[in-house]
Amino acid sequence: MKSSPTDQITAKPRRFVAEVASSLDDIREAQALRYRVFSGEMGAHLHTLIEGLDYDEVDDFCDHLLVKDLTTGRIVASTRLLPDTGAARLGHFYSEGEFHIEKVLALPGRFLEIGRTCVDPDYRGSVVLSALWNGLAAYACSRRFDYLMGCASISPGPSGFAVDAVYRQIKPEQFGPSELHVRPKTPVPEALRCVRDESGIPPLLLAYLRLGCWILGEPCLDTDFNVMDVFILLDLSRLQERYERRFVATQPEADRAVFSGLV
Repeated sequence: MKSSPTDQITAKPRRFVAEVASSLDDIREAQALRYRVFSGEMGAHLHTLIEGLDYDEVDDFCDHLLVKDLTTGRIVASTRLLPDTGAARLGHFYSEGEFHIEKVLALPGRFLEIGRTCVDPDYRGSVVLSALWNGLAAYACSRRFDYLMGCASISPGPSGFAVDAVYRQIKPEQFGPSELHVRPKTPVPEALRCVRDESGIPPLLLAYLRLGCWILGEPCLDTDFNVMDVFILLDLSRLQERYERRFVATQPEADRAVFSGLV
């Protein structure tokens, strides 16, 4: 018997896709989004090289991972990825400006640093962030990095930075081995600390922790962004197992082909 159109099942088209920026126009659009979020929304003091963009010396040594809304062509999320090869040409990782990370960098293997992650306020939610993490997993696993690292920011509440209260919400095993703990170059001073947590752990840091990231050591004060940054490290073998189990094995060939462009 011939099936009717109502019997046929068609795949729902994806609305969001993650990809590495392949043009300067896409990079500039991502930097403009970063500027709107970090400067306009957060009030950060950006040392930008181009007015209206969040653009610094690190950008030129990074790959820029984007999430696009296929219905509009608009870039709705982005993060920049600094490979160890790019850091070698630059002369340092961004995190080295805030932390003493010599013990971490002494680990055998390749490092990928993530930073400047942001999502358009009109698109905040699990779907866009999931697309970004799937793209990150594809990028990191296909290029055989061993560790993901970076700085994750926590904003203060009205009374200040609740360092101790925030850290009490983190499980002991999420602090990683003590021998890898880093030292902040500018610790959060006692005068800016408060007892009660008024802001909670931000969604981005929660996402990092769910990925399996460790927080290593005390936070660093970032006066330009008015946040405290924590140093995160992820053994990417943990992310690869999760990526292959939950994404590669379950996605149709058409979806996998999108991420093959990240290789």
